Amino acid sequence: MSASSTYYKADMKAFTMPDLVNTSSGVGLRAIHHEDVLRERPNVGFLEVHSENFFHFDAPHFKDLMILREDYPISLHCIGLSLGSADGLDKQHVEKLKQLIEIIEPASVSEHVSWSRLSNITVPDLLPMPMIEEALEIMIQNTNDLQESLGRKILMENPSSYLAFNDCDMTEPEFLTELSLSSGCGLLLDVNNIYVSAHNLGFDAEEYLRHIPAERVAEIHLAGYQINPVDDLGDIYIDAHNNPVHDPVWDLYEKTIALIGDKPTLIEWDNDLPSLEVLVGEAHKADKIRQKYIPSDSRGDNAA
Repeated sequence: MSASSTYYKADMKAFTMPDLVNTSSGVGLRAIHHEDVLRERPNVGFLEVHSENFFHFDAPHFKDLMILREDYPISLHCIGLSLGSADGLDKQHVEKLKQLIEIIEPASVSEHVSWSRLSNITVPDLLPMPMIEEALEIMIQNTNDLQESLGRKILMENPSSYLAFNDCDMTEPEFLTELSLSSGCGLLLDVNNIYVSAHNLGFDAEEYLRHIPAERVAEIHLAGYQINPVDDLGDIYIDAHNNPVHDPVWDLYEKTIALIGDKPTLIEWDNDLPSLEVLVGEAHKADKIRQKYIPSDSRGDNAA
């Protein structure tokens, strides 16, 4: 699909970067670390939570978030909107998210290029989208409808892939670019997902990056993958979020920053969780890489 695609709409191209610009790297806030974060107030730039975990406003962990939002910008990362679903938006889910946004006033809100719901049946996974025009149209419409309902732009994250579709109309970078330019959303670039998908599907990760529009990227995610052997077929990499960031992903991250510029970065770790000290150390490692590509007159804001 060429850059002259009819999906482009001139009045939808503008995207304002979230308030996370020029902050040091952040970490995902998980329940096991709430007490430590409340007590220690670690030196990180922002905290990200899964939105659906905070839909019950009377829960103790919600009170923790309300306290922490006074000291840290909060990023809301959604996992249940299923924006790739042909059924459209789940209005009740959107309303809960809207209420959460009004209370938390997050610096950014994000979701995934995926689907997980059809005909009122929901699966506990982020299923991949075929890179075809029909799927793109659905994703654009649902993203537009969500942004209109929320009254704000969101970020859309590239998926991790384990199998390739036989017939595609476009590459994943082309799909993401069309989605961003047509809906006005920003991109959340998950570097670990790119590396995992490149290994599993056999494409060039650096070539992928060269086709991502830098001006649309508003945040980066890093995480640790898991290696699973598959009979005689070799290894498959799983986006399990249960390890430190692997060295090849750190290398790809540095190449990403060199190509698209410094971006707010978050460390995701959801399973086999480490101590808070280890998690924060990963964020500081990201900051050391970012320092190499930050203009000298603005480095003070990004110091770890």
